[in-house]
Amino acid sequence: MLKFLLEKEFKQIFRNPFLPKMILMLPLVMLLLIPWAANQEVKNIQLCVIDNDRSSCSERLIHKLSASKNFILSNLSDSYSEAMSAIESNQVDVVLEIPPAFEKELVREGIVKVMISANAVNGTKGVLSASYLSSILTDYSNELKVDFGQLTGKEFAPSIHIVPYNKFNIYLDYKFFMIPAIIVMLLTLITGFLPAFNIVGEKEVGTIEQMNVTPVGRLYFILGKLIPYWIIGFVVLSIGCLVAALVYGLFPVGNLLWVYVYAALYILAVSGMGLIISNYSETMQQAMFLMFFFILILVLLSGLFTPISSMPQWAQWIA
Repeated sequence: MLKFLLEKEFKQIFRNPFLPKMILMLPLVMLLLIPWAANQEVKNIQLCVIDNDRSSCSERLIHKLSASKNFILSNLSDSYSEAMSAIESNQVDVVLEIPPAFEKELVREGIVKVMISANAVNGTKGVLSASYLSSILTDYSNELKVDFGQLTGKEFAPSIHIVPYNKFNIYLDYKFFMIPAIIVMLLTLITGFLPAFNIVGEKEVGTIEQMNVTPVGRLYFILGKLIPYWIIGFVVLSIGCLVAALVYGLFPVGNLLWVYVYAALYILAVSGMGLIISNYSETMQQAMFLMFFFILILVLLSGLFTPISSMPQWAQWIA
């Protein structure tokens, strides 16, 4: 009996002119386009520099800043008030002020203070631009230490440097963070939405009434609804893994079998949620709104946009 139910479900899926195309095209489009478009790395930051020293060291620093991929040197101001007016008119995102005795203090004391003023209207952009600028200044100070040591022949006192090291995604390519998240999103959307729309579609067409008068039991009916989307979920997961490997060179470190084992449990849970929603929905529109509501909660609690460790304790437990 289960065999005929599965055959009926697959025939119903492939008779639909839209569903097979969506199952194949949605993973490809999302994995090939979204990692390039949905990038939270901040680039093209408009930088303004106030050079009060006009020395060789300050000029070298300005050249280093303008060579960065994150900054565009859009303004060289003569005063701080002029730079702030550029920030207020949204022409500049961050300002670096170099003090008058920049080179002298570097040579004599080895320590100099500079001021970074970031536009915090966009909080993320302001924090990241200041962080990028601080990183370049730290790198520049290390270069000067080496150069001054070679010129003077003196050894500098040893110091401790805190260097961040990323074990995964060493070069912080944001696509590597997005691809695993997109694969899980695809599993959630396809294996959650399709079962929800399936039973509601049968209610609207009237075929669910024909199923009620057959000797098919509840268990076989539910399995007949779940197993096809379980298989579709594995197909989507396989497409995602192939695209990640062939296009982005991203391979799982652990055993791929465990990925499929946990994906099987996840697909079962999400498909079950879709079936429950379709059971309580009378129309396709109602099922769609309910699925969007739950999908939004799943996305917000998944850690894709906000780290789970920064959530309140009750939200961490739910996540």
